[in-house]
Amino acid sequence: MTTAEKHELPMARTCPFTPPPAYEQIREEEPVSRVRLPEGGWAWVVSHHDDVRTVLNDRRFSADRQHPDFPQLVEGEAAARRPDEERPLIAMDAPEHGPARRAVLGEFTLRRLEALRPRIQEIVDGQIDALLAGPRPGDLVDSLSLPIPSLVICELLGVPYADHAFFQEHTVTLIKQSTPPEQRRAAVVAIQAYMADLIMEKEKNPPDDLLGRQIVKLREDGTYRRAALVAMGFLLLVAGHETTANMISLSTMAFLRNPEQLAMLKADPGRTLDAVEEMLRYFTIIDVATARLCVEDIEVGGQLIRAGEGVLALDYSANRDPRAFENPDELDIERGARHHVAFGFGPHQCLGQNLARMELQIVFDTLFHRVPTLELAMDVDELPFKYDANIYGLYRLPVTW
Repeated sequence: MTTAEKHELPMARTCPFTPPPAYEQIREEEPVSRVRLPEGGWAWVVSHHDDVRTVLNDRRFSADRQHPDFPQLVEGEAAARRPDEERPLIAMDAPEHGPARRAVLGEFTLRRLEALRPRIQEIVDGQIDALLAGPRPGDLVDSLSLPIPSLVICELLGVPYADHAFFQEHTVTLIKQSTPPEQRRAAVVAIQAYMADLIMEKEKNPPDDLLGRQIVKLREDGTYRRAALVAMGFLLLVAGHETTANMISLSTMAFLRNPEQLAMLKADPGRTLDAVEEMLRYFTIIDVATARLCVEDIEVGGQLIRAGEGVLALDYSANRDPRAFENPDELDIERGARHHVAFGFGPHQCLGQNLARMELQIVFDTLFHRVPTLELAMDVDELPFKYDANIYGLYRLPVTW
C-alpha cells in the first residue's frame, strides 16, 4: 500500500494554520502516489509544486467532468449529473474551452476592474460603517466578509442583492462535506433555476451588466445559448462570493494573531498586494481545487500516468512545498511569491482572480486604517473554523475595537 492509499481526499484540517500532516508525508515520501476515491477506485495524487503546475497546464490532462472515468471527489456527483447537462467552463477542454473563456475574459481585465475600484471602496466603507455602528463584539463574517464579495458579484452580474440569503444558503449546502448527494443536487438545481429565470428576464432588454453584455455579445456572434450562460452565471455567482468571503475572514484573523505582520502592513500600504498573495498561498482554502483525467500517457515526477487514469492536484501541499517556498509554513507578507497555485494554473486559472485580489487589497487597507484598534474577541482555539466544508474558512469571527 502506498503512502497516499492509506488516506482519502480531501483530508480534514485539524489546525487552522497547517495542512493535515499526511499531506507533508505524501509530498516527501511519495509525491506522485495513489489515493482512494470516495466511491471506490483510485486516482493519482500529485503533491509537488512543479508537478501540480504540470498537471494543470498540460493538455494531456482533461477537465471534462462528464467523462465516465473522471475522478470524482464528491460522493454521488457523477450519478446525479444529467447526460444532457450543460458543461461549465471549468469542465471544458480545447478547442471548446478557449473561445468560451475568451467570451467572458474581457469582463475581468485589469482595466475594467480598475473602473470598479471606487464602487468596491464604497461598498467596503459602507460595511465598515455598519460594523462600527453595531454591537461590540461584532461578527466580521456577517458584517464584512460575506456581504462585501456578495454585493460586488451581484452588481457585476446584475443579480439582485435582495436575493443574497437564497444563494448563500444553497452555497453552504453545496460546500458542506456532510451534505447528502440528493440535497447537494437540489441546491445546484435551485441556483440554476434561479439563474435561468434571471437570464430569461434579461433577454427581453439586456442591461449593462455582465450577464446582459454577454447576451448582446453572443447574440451578435451567433453563438448565444441560454443554458451555457446559466452555467457561467452559476459558476461566477457561487465562486465569486464564497471564496473571497472566506479569505477576508481568515486573513483578518491571521493579521490580528500576528501583530508584527500587521504593523508592517500599516506602516507601508505598498506591501498590501504582497500580503494578499501570501494569505492566498498560506491558507489555500481549497485543498484539492482541481481533478483531471489523463488522456495520453505522460510521466509526472518520475511516475508514468496512463491514459484513462485520474489525477488529483493537491494545491495545499504545492503551496507549502519547501522546494518552491522558503520556510513555507511561516506567514511572511514580504514573501512576494505570486507563483502559488491558490488560483490554479494554466488555461483554467481562476477567471476572477484579479477581482478577488482587488477586494482583498481594499479591505485590508481600509479596515486596518479605519479600525486601528480592531482585535479578536475570542481565542483562536475557540473560533468556529470550517473544518467540515470543501472551502475552508470561518463560520463566525467575533471582533471588538
